[in-house]
Amino acid sequence: MKLSNVVISLSLLGVAGCKATPSSNPITPVAPQNGVHSYNGTASVGDFLTITLDPTAHTLTYANHSNGDAGIIPYTVNSDATYALHDPTGNLLAAYEVPGYALLVQAAKTGPNHNAKALITAVQSTAITLSTLENHSYNYMQFRTAAGGIEAGNVSMDAKGALTISSYWPFGAQNQQSSPFNASGFPANSFTEDASGKFIVHDDGQGSFDYMFGTQNGIFAVDTSNGAVLGLLKASTKDFDPTFAGTYKAIFYQKTGASSGQGNVETGTPSLGNATLVVGANGAVTLKDAQNTVLAQGTLAPVADTPYLYGSSGELSDPCFGLFTFRVLTPTSQQDVFVTFQGRAVLFSYFRATLPMGPSNVYDYLYGVAVR
Repeated sequence: MKLSNVVISLSLLGVAGCKATPSSNPITPVAPQNGVHSYNGTASVGDFLTITLDPTAHTLTYANHSNGDAGIIPYTVNSDATYALHDPTGNLLAAYEVPGYALLVQAAKTGPNHNAKALITAVQSTAITLSTLENHSYNYMQFRTAAGGIEAGNVSMDAKGALTISSYWPFGAQNQQSSPFNASGFPANSFTEDASGKFIVHDDGQGSFDYMFGTQNGIFAVDTSNGAVLGLLKASTKDFDPTFAGTYKAIFYQKTGASSGQGNVETGTPSLGNATLVVGANGAVTLKDAQNTVLAQGTLAPVADTPYLYGSSGELSDPCFGLFTFRVLTPTSQQDVFVTFQGRAVLFSYFRATLPMGPSNVYDYLYGVAVR
């Protein structure tokens, strides 16, 4: 399951030098209980959480193993099946669950200073071993709250767990000071299965640790200090599968008017929201927030057929079957949208650059997870 390997490498792409340090809080996954749904989660600010949800008592119990926060939060179910979380600390705000599959949570007080907004993506707590993800390829997105917010690409693991990574970092095109394309690889000898059997730890030998977990249905997640890495199994062909058409509920993180300074310190206005993602049988997608404002709209094209990403002029080394994109141009902006599917889950993100591009320009980005 050298996937954790992937995660580590991803944490070094785009924002080299960011390191995860061992948490002072022991990581003890929540034990499954009858009638209680147990999840492992990663926040886009770089926190690792274990969460249990009791649908009978209507309580959500969580432990943030990165910053020490914990609590038992009552919740009510809204008319649209989302959850309103009544957290007296004002940390966890709202959630949406597909029981036993995924749990999405809006959080307002994450990170080492307990003050950062973030999207928490949690997947069902299940056994995972180093062999689980070998001989597989995954499309992934990295969600973070700095350095342009997003990255998208592919990671492949051979039979021995060696990794090959290829990704696109839109902020790299905006700042014009580094390449937007990243390529890397990692050996398989720095990953250790935790005794709990619930996650894998990567140690780079320099005091840096990341935590990887996943499910048996093709979803994996890695928690790093540089944000969350989420992956879905690569498709067998480049073409859009019309069975993914439908209406999805989504939770997203957005930052507008962003700019990046020394030390990867990023300013801007962050926000969290609920959205509806409508996917047509022809690959047309529309993402609308709770106020019915269109956040992104276009028709998906395979990355494999997108010359500025792959092929004649693009520099991705993998065609990323199952990863889709479209670009929306206006006289003053360029919006790159990325979408990938697996089962009932969708990862989506966009980066909107100000034209003409330049390192002093502000930018916007958005990312989220949708389920049906």
